[in-house]
Amino acid sequence: MSLPIYLDYAATTPVDTRVADKMLKFLTGPGGFGNAASDHALGAIAKQAVDAARCQVADLLNAQPNEIVWTSGATEANNLALKGAASLYKSQGKHIITLKTEHPAVLECCEYLEKKGFSLTYLSPMKNGILDLDELKDAIREDTILVSIMHVNNETGVIQDIHKIAKLVKSHGALFHVDAAQSAGKLKIDLQKTPIDLLSLTSHKVYGPKGIGALFVRQKPKIKIAAQIHGGRQENGMRSGTLATHQIVGMGEALSVANLSMQDDFNKLTNLRQKFIDGLNKFTDIKLNADLNDAYPGILNLTVGNRKGKDLIKALSGVCFSIGSACASKGIEPSYVLRSMGQTFDEAGCAVRFSFGRFTCEKEILEVLRLVEEYIGLPPS
Repeated sequence: MSLPIYLDYAATTPVDTRVADKMLKFLTGPGGFGNAASDHALGAIAKQAVDAARCQVADLLNAQPNEIVWTSGATEANNLALKGAASLYKSQGKHIITLKTEHPAVLECCEYLEKKGFSLTYLSPMKNGILDLDELKDAIREDTILVSIMHVNNETGVIQDIHKIAKLVKSHGALFHVDAAQSAGKLKIDLQKTPIDLLSLTSHKVYGPKGIGALFVRQKPKIKIAAQIHGGRQENGMRSGTLATHQIVGMGEALSVANLSMQDDFNKLTNLRQKFIDGLNKFTDIKLNADLNDAYPGILNLTVGNRKGKDLIKALSGVCFSIGSACASKGIEPSYVLRSMGQTFDEAGCAVRFSFGRFTCEKEILEVLRLVEEYIGLPPS
C-alpha cells in the first residue's frame, strides 16, 4: 500500500535524516549513552553534547545558553512558564491576560490558575485573528503580572506582532510569555531585540524528535519561575529529571539546521501555498480563513466549496490533513479558534487545515488538487 500524501506538518514533522543520524550516536555504545549528571567520563561526554545543543537553541533565538531550560515539549514549557511565574509573582498581583485563540496548553493552564484564585482576561482577536493592541492596553491593570500570547497560531497560521506586544507589556511592568511552538526555526526571533521574558518551543514541529522542548527564561533582567516537577534539581532546579541526551541532541541539531535553511524553507512554502490556492480557485470557490499577508505560509486554513470539513477529510482518505489542531480536535466541535474570530458554528465546521513542510513537493500538491477536483464533482452528501 502506498503511503498517503502528508500535508499535516503543523501537527508534527518527520525527523530530518541529519537529525536522526546524530541522535543515533547517543542511543547506544560506546560512549554517547551516559547520564549527563554522572561524574565520570561517559557522563562528561553526554553533558558536553547537552551543552552544545543548548548553545544551538540559544543561537537560534539570539539568547544565552543558560537561559534555555529543557522540557518534554512545548506543553510542559507552557505549564512551567505560566504556573511557575504565577506562583512566584502572585504577591505583585494575580491578573493574567491571554487570547481566546491560544493553544489548549495555555488556555487550560489559565483555567487551572483561575480556579486557584487568579483573575483571567481572555481577549478576543479581530476577525483576521490579530490581537488588537489597543484592547490589550486597555486590559492591562496595576495587578497584571503576566501576558501570554502565541506567536504563530497552530490552526490558522496567523502571526502576532510579538515585538510590539512585548514593548507594550514591558512598558506596564508585566511579564510576557510567548508560545513559539509553531514559529521557532521558521520565523526570525531575536530575544536581544524583543523583550520577551518566557518563550516556549518544541522540537517536533521543526523536523526534530517528539518528547523534547525547551523554555527560554530571561536572565537579564532575571526572571524567576517556580519548579513544577521536583526531584534531582536538574536545569538549575527549574525542571528535575534525567536529561534525554539523544532527544536534546536531536532538538539542537534540528534548530541548527532550521537556522540555516529558514529563508529557503519560507520561500518554498510560500510558493507551494500559492500554487495550491491557485489550483483550488480553478474549480471551486474557496474562502481563506486568514489573511495571507498575516499568516505563516506553511499553514493554510480554508473552506472548500462550503463543504463540511469532516466530509472532505473522509473523501480525501489518501491525504493527511486536518480539521483543526491535532491537540484540540476530538472530531465533535468546530474550531474554537475560528469561532473566536467571528465565524458561526456552521462556517467553522466547513474549515480544513492543510500544512506544508520542508519535504512537500509540487507533485504532491498537484495530486491533492486532482483529488479535490474529483470530490467537488460529486453531489454534496
